[in-house]
Amino acid sequence: MLAGEVSSVSFTFKNKCDATVWVGVLSNNGMTPLKPTGFSLQKGESRVLHAPSSYWGGKFWGRTNCSQDSVGKFKCATGDCGSGKIECAGASATPPATLIEFTIEGDVGSVFFDVSLVDGFNLPVLVSSSSNCTSAGCTADLNGRCPSELKVMNSEGEVVACKSACLAFGQQQEYCLKPSFYSQLFKNACPQSSTYADDLTATVTCTGADYNLTFCPTSTTRKNSKEKRQTPTAPHFNTSSVYDGKNATRNTNNTSSVYDGKNAHGNTNIGAIIGVVVGIIAAILLGGTVWRCATGDISILNGSCNCNWC
Repeated sequence: MLAGEVSSVSFTFKNKCDATVWVGVLSNNGMTPLKPTGFSLQKGESRVLHAPSSYWGGKFWGRTNCSQDSVGKFKCATGDCGSGKIECAGASATPPATLIEFTIEGDVGSVFFDVSLVDGFNLPVLVSSSSNCTSAGCTADLNGRCPSELKVMNSEGEVVACKSACLAFGQQQEYCLKPSFYSQLFKNACPQSSTYADDLTATVTCTGADYNLTFCPTSTTRKNSKEKRQTPTAPHFNTSSVYDGKNATRNTNNTSSVYDGKNAHGNTNIGAIIGVVVGIIAAILLGGTVWRCATGDISILNGSCNCNWC
């Protein structure tokens, strides 16, 4: 409990990752600063911080792969706050980083919190309460599912963080302020997290509780995801799909179509050839359409599929 405060809200940080996590702490402007502003959590270790229950706001995050150089400067591969020390001393996380955001409004007796992926992802996190309030978090390891254009990799070819589209592309209207293809990928994997600036669907309101903030909540092992380099393969056409001529639609789950006339069942090779011809004609008419789907970008012109979210 803080000196001078009648009561406080406690935050218990737990590290279930396979490696040390260095926690960053930042109080909002005008708020009572929490101490310390940064600390290490060994595997299996926990630590408690207290915030005034009257009024406080701020954020927490985990830093990974931290070390000191030959002159004693402290630096982290992800979530670094740039202070050169373990304590962040009023500095925020360098994105991408999974952020835990809290606002305590004692006058109305409410606490608001969320886990934000708006600035990207570096660690799985779960926030739960001592009461029956809903949890918030991202328990999936998005580094292993990160689209290639959003990956942050170290010198050993390991994926150590995943940028948000807002961070990677910087287009406010398209990627930051409203849902996008990329934010939906994050949302599907982590429905209890905020994935764009105006996403309020994952903000939790709670009263009269203390909170557990757990890094890597679903496993005691967290390993960096190594980049998988795959050799492109020739297009494959599936003759099991049927084009009936009446209900033709864009199918983002299947990249092929075959025409099945009344008497075409006996020769799947002819059906496959006709399917290719139909695809080429569609490409010519549509000017080389590129289709977007949850598993990749499909170019009708060359039949290729580049996986973005495997």
